[in-house]
Amino acid sequence: ICVIAHVTARKMPTLHRHEEEKFFVNDEGRKEPVPSIHDPPVKELSVVVPSYNEEDRLPVMMDEALDYLEKRQKRDASFTYEVIVVNDGSKDQTEKVAMKYCKKYGSDKVRVLSLVKNRGKGGAVRMGVFSSRGRKILMADADGATKFADIEKVEEGLKNLQPWPNQMAISCGSRAHLEKDSIAKRSYFRTLLMYGFHFLVWFLCVRGIRDTQCGFKLLTREAALRTFSTLHIERWAFDVELLYIAQCLRIPIAEVAVNWTEIEGSKLVPFWSWLQMGRDLLFIRLRYMTGAWQIETRKCN
Repeated sequence: ICVIAHVTARKMPTLHRHEEEKFFVNDEGRKEPVPSIHDPPVKELSVVVPSYNEEDRLPVMMDEALDYLEKRQKRDASFTYEVIVVNDGSKDQTEKVAMKYCKKYGSDKVRVLSLVKNRGKGGAVRMGVFSSRGRKILMADADGATKFADIEKVEEGLKNLQPWPNQMAISCGSRAHLEKDSIAKRSYFRTLLMYGFHFLVWFLCVRGIRDTQCGFKLLTREAALRTFSTLHIERWAFDVELLYIAQCLRIPIAEVAVNWTEIEGSKLVPFWSWLQMGRDLLFIRLRYMTGAWQIETRKCN
């Protein structure tokens, strides 16, 4: 298995942008070049929303998020933000839905980055992170399962980690406190899969974090640059590799309880998605252990 993991490993993650992905369409319908995470930050917060076929669920999440962000900006004039919706090669009207918010709030606040083909959730988040302008970068799922106001809890978790070594820190939203209630609603098979996945995460990759998969994570700009430029996994297990890289780099990580509600329409296929994630967890461990993958920083072209 070690030999297979090593031989089949891509030495470098795919960081290349297609020509069309180097631009976004502003609220006036004109193309503008996307910013780079290597540029100095000009916003306080960037919110990256990976979206694949989310025409139905995205509006609820965007309404809640933008309502919170606008009210916060009115309370605090120094607070600035942007929301980056990454349309991950959707086949429905996700891009059209997202562009309505761009036109309503302006492209300085809401931007739509459309990928030429589907890269997977991890790949979509990474492209959004590399196009962000914020000092802090929040990953948020398009389904709106986490209450957006809980960002204040996650921010507090980040603040409590100070002083940040090399300006790097990560604060993760967590649903671990809700686990007992969720087990009561799940089948025995899904509960078994969940415990099996948690064990593999703990045994192979990440220790000390009870919920690695909650899509509500806040990173400092420096932590986002360092971790995402090394990231290889582009599908569901990318969160685990992200935290594995962070722990290897000794980036401090906080885990903060957040409110969470299961929303219908999940893209996870219970058995096959878990099987894919289990394979990815094993390969994460073996490929870093054998040196097939290296932790380093590279630019996205």
